[in-house]
Amino acid sequence: MVVTEEVADAPLRASLRTTNLDEASRFCRRVFYDTVRVRPLASDRNIDFVAHGLRLGPVTVGEVRYGSDVYVTSSDLETAYHVLVPISGAVQSRQLGHVVAADPSRAAVLQPVGDVELTWAADCRMISVKVDRAALEREVDAALGRQVTSPMPLGASFSTGSGPGRSWAALVRLLLEELSGPDGLVDRPQIARHWQELLLSGLALTVEHPYSHEPAARRPRTVKRTLDAMHADPSRQFTATELAAIAGVGIRVLQESFKQHVGMSPLTYLRRLRLDGVHRELSRGDQWQVSVSEVAARWGFTHLGRFAGAYRARFGVSPSQTLRERR
Repeated sequence: MVVTEEVADAPLRASLRTTNLDEASRFCRRVFYDTVRVRPLASDRNIDFVAHGLRLGPVTVGEVRYGSDVYVTSSDLETAYHVLVPISGAVQSRQLGHVVAADPSRAAVLQPVGDVELTWAADCRMISVKVDRAALEREVDAALGRQVTSPMPLGASFSTGSGPGRSWAALVRLLLEELSGPDGLVDRPQIARHWQELLLSGLALTVEHPYSHEPAARRPRTVKRTLDAMHADPSRQFTATELAAIAGVGIRVLQESFKQHVGMSPLTYLRRLRLDGVHRELSRGDQWQVSVSEVAARWGFTHLGRFAGAYRARFGVSPSQTLRERR
């Protein structure tokens, strides 16, 4: 049976033990990706599936065991990067021509783009870490002080036996230990936020990416906290006062920090974030099923005339034209 617990600003927990493959598959689709498919590699469909997981905002951490040889597939992950860290046993991952044999000394890294194939051994207990694509890219972006390519082409694997990978894997295991009992520190929202930051910043410093060797020009934490808040709820009608309170500084200090480290004011950045979100939805939408006004409203635009003008200024076309070009 799946057990979940969710409180405002607190982690979401989930767990399951079953011998039913279909039930196990549904659990993985619910906790991780709805495109996950699992089939047994033996004629017997019986398994001994045990899993528990924790979702902390942009990071989902789970421990999964099938107890039988299985073949796991998924289409593009799209919105996430994913790290597989075996505790015992092994899994072979294939994506974009990269084949990685992951075991307790080596993690496999999956990209947002590219079909995924996993050959999962019966004795494999896996730490499975899903990281929101935008959150990890913001972490690297904040460290460098400039915008990074999305999606970032990450290295297909990294060592968990030494160096930063060992430290990051130990951090993830420590977080999973928090699942073993109720009322741990991770259930306190202020601690949960620190866990998120540690996992994201640690992974950004561990995994290989095109910016790994560039010198850091770190943005202040005040700026990063404000960016995180805007990305977490872009449709919210933030005021300059609210953003300054989130950052823990005065309005003028925040505005100057944003101009120095982001190149624009906080509210200008928020408007651009919303416009980019609308553009992504319209670019993928069907004009017979998607309404420009509904998408705009979801991203916090309540005045359609001003929205249409800002959209054309940013993308050079009208919102409806972007939608029509999907035909």
